[in-house]
Amino acid sequence: MNTKRFTKILIFLAHALVGWALCGAIIGIGRAVTSMQTTLIVHALGAPVIFGLISRVYFRRFNYTTPLQTGLLFMLFAIAMDFFVVAMFIEKSFEMFTSLLGTWIPFGLIFLSTYLTGTYVLRGRQVEQAGAFAK
Repeated sequence: MNTKRFTKILIFLAHALVGWALCGAIIGIGRAVTSMQTTLIVHALGAPVIFGLISRVYFRRFNYTTPLQTGLLFMLFAIAMDFFVVAMFIEKSFEMFTSLLGTWIPFGLIFLSTYLTGTYVLRGRQVEQAGAFAK
């Protein structure tokens, strides 16, 4: 694998990791200060916001993948990290995957917010470029 491709993969994974870690922080802090139900609601609301903001940065500065690819890969990264890190090593249980509010809704919203953000940012870029050609 060449260095440029490896760098692109690392940049992509860094964005996904930051998003996943911030979502984990919501869960960790929420468990310490409030009920699990409230924590899961805040997480379900926070996950798409976090990934939307991270996606905005990613698409404006790097944009190595399409919105569809990015949404799927960010979501799959979160699922994999939750499976291999949280469920297997931290919780030592896969019960979290039985919770619609705890896992599946946030995963879906991560995909949706990433996809929509990417589409919006790239459409805005196309409009800017079209305006530049019109001048």
